[in-house]
Amino acid sequence: MRGVVAAGHPLAAEAGAGVLREGGNAVDAAAAAVLASFAVESPLTGFGAGGYMMVAVPGAASPTLIDFFVAAPGLDGTSRHTELVPVPVRFDAATEQTFYVGPASCGVPGTAAGLVRALDAFGSMPLAELVRPAVTLAREGAPVNAQQAYILDILAPIHDRLGGTRELYAPGGAQLREGDVFRFGELAEALERFGAEGAEPFYRGEVAAAISEFVFANGGTIGPRDLATYEALERRPIAAPFRGVEVLTNPPPSSGGILIAYCLGLLERLGPRSGAEQLVAAMGAANDLRDLEFAESLYEEGVEAGVLDPGGLDLAAGDLLGSTTHISAIDVDGNCASVTCSNGSGSGVLVPGTGVILNNMLGEEDLNPLGFHRIAPGRRVPSMMAPTLVLREGEVELALGSAGSNRIRSAIVQTIVRAVEQGLDVERAIAAPRLHFEEGVVQAEPGIDRLSLELLEAAGTPVARWPQINLFFGGVQAVARDPRTGALSGGGDPRRGGAVATA
Repeated sequence: MRGVVAAGHPLAAEAGAGVLREGGNAVDAAAAAVLASFAVESPLTGFGAGGYMMVAVPGAASPTLIDFFVAAPGLDGTSRHTELVPVPVRFDAATEQTFYVGPASCGVPGTAAGLVRALDAFGSMPLAELVRPAVTLAREGAPVNAQQAYILDILAPIHDRLGGTRELYAPGGAQLREGDVFRFGELAEALERFGAEGAEPFYRGEVAAAISEFVFANGGTIGPRDLATYEALERRPIAAPFRGVEVLTNPPPSSGGILIAYCLGLLERLGPRSGAEQLVAAMGAANDLRDLEFAESLYEEGVEAGVLDPGGLDLAAGDLLGSTTHISAIDVDGNCASVTCSNGSGSGVLVPGTGVILNNMLGEEDLNPLGFHRIAPGRRVPSMMAPTLVLREGEVELALGSAGSNRIRSAIVQTIVRAVEQGLDVERAIAAPRLHFEEGVVQAEPGIDRLSLELLEAAGTPVARWPQINLFFGGVQAVARDPRTGALSGGGDPRRGGAVATA
């Protein structure tokens, strides 16, 4: 076996595996899968999105986190002159989340810059070859599967607002359904340009000019300087011990990684078993940590040292009852890449002639705890996204990440618990039932221990029982390496239509 790729769509996973078969490494495979996801998961990701990639390569002193997440615009001195538009997105009949969209919600995208930075540092194949599967998928089209049909359905209120996305996802006025073929010709052209010219056109060339002109004309604030000064950054991951392994995840100014590490540290202190009660307690403590002081401190150097200091992790025993996509790839030589990209829920803004659907990160409440438009121009928007590695004696045992807005951290924590603490294989660890605790309510999938949920209710914590697994609880894609045999495996989240491809 050359390697394994796990992705949110079978065709994205296969694009990555195809690169492995051609002799590419895990970083090449991850990049090809990301580019293919632009075509088959376009509501969730694309050239208008941002993300992070965690890379581990043999012989390196430590893994590297490449930060190419969305930055706040405004360096050109423009002030916001349209309001964010609230749009309710309904996951099911009972669960709704409001997203804020439109041109004023668009931050500076980073995916083009990030992929080039990763490939320059760790790749082995020409970019022009890596874009080919994605170009074919965008130009010739691919059938909409059940999971993508669901995403198009719940995001229809956003797509319907503006002509570009409305016509893209409802050609002729009829929304795309399962089995319909989705084509995105402008994206195919953008991918070909990316393969030939790299990131330059998207930040200082024709595409950049089209983005800033269109956004400005419609009330947003992304300007030429915002794009021209954007760069992908390399950061040192933060580390947390858990049950004999080392967990490496996304550092500040992202908030998701530090909250994951905090939860794992609490679970260590709460005893050897991470049941529903312990998970709820740890999630509750992490929720309480996210105050205004925490949000402001994310840009301060060394903030993680204070938050993750074991002496500062304290939880009384009585408190126990109190549009994003991810790709993971690993190869036989030990290279590993874990990459999460997101458009948020999408802004509904398709820049004409570019194939770029812009993100709505400035309108995601969970990413703007200080209030909308409070992040200084040029700074990264904090994110819940957290590509993560689990190392045992310095070697990668598990690489994972998740989609799911503010459920990302709970999905990743529980998958680590299932795999590391409970010893489940990667596929079963991902499929195991999940819960999420926020705003005083435990959301629970079927299969969570009934007695534990009843004890939580008896202690005054409301529990909402879901009838079946749901995308609401995240979409984890992971690959694993058996430390004893070196065997490679992977798991795709059934909540998300996740898939695994091998080479």
